[in-house]
Amino acid sequence: MTVFPAGTQTLTPALKEWQVAVTALTAGETIVVLRKGGIREAKGGFTVRHDRALLYPTYEHQKPHLLKPGYASQVEPVASGWHPDTVEIAAWARITDQLEVVDEARLQALLPFHIWNQEFVIERLKWQPQQPLTVLLLRVYRLSSARLIPFDAAYGGCKSWIEIPPIAVDEALPALDDRTYADRVAAIRAILAD
Repeated sequence: MTVFPAGTQTLTPALKEWQVAVTALTAGETIVVLRKGGIREAKGGFTVRHDRALLYPTYEHQKPHLLKPGYASQVEPVASGWHPDTVEIAAWARITDQLEVVDEARLQALLPFHIWNQEFVIERLKWQPQQPLTVLLLRVYRLSSARLIPFDAAYGGCKSWIEIPPIAVDEALPALDDRTYADRVAAIRAILAD
């Protein structure tokens, strides 16, 4: 089990994702994030800018009808433009794999590995169909204690990556043990292999 030694290791890049997904990642229920990029992404869609990032939960655009039932019930709808006064950062992740997919059948085979439903997969594939869907596999680490940061307008908008104040990631513990994570990665790679 990986444990960082005490010190001053910090991160400032943050990957924005639905709050329900961040909760599932932090709990070790999934290791998968599906991305095509936000409206404000650079031309060409989603790109991995950092191999390590804090997980920043978002609330505004969560759509319960695109989640599996157990996760849909966890979403509390909010008004357009709503954001919390403070945001809880409870985990960080190392992106171990970045796999591009255009085949609906392969994405359907991934359904057991993530929190979204079939409608989400189809919708994501159809949006900007010239771009592949990026499957990110995240090795998630829970912070020793969650940190609250004030919301800043710069964090808003449809973009995947933001910079937030430095957060120490010392003594973070993995959401999954090494063997479980490796087994899930191997199973997903096997589905997506050419």
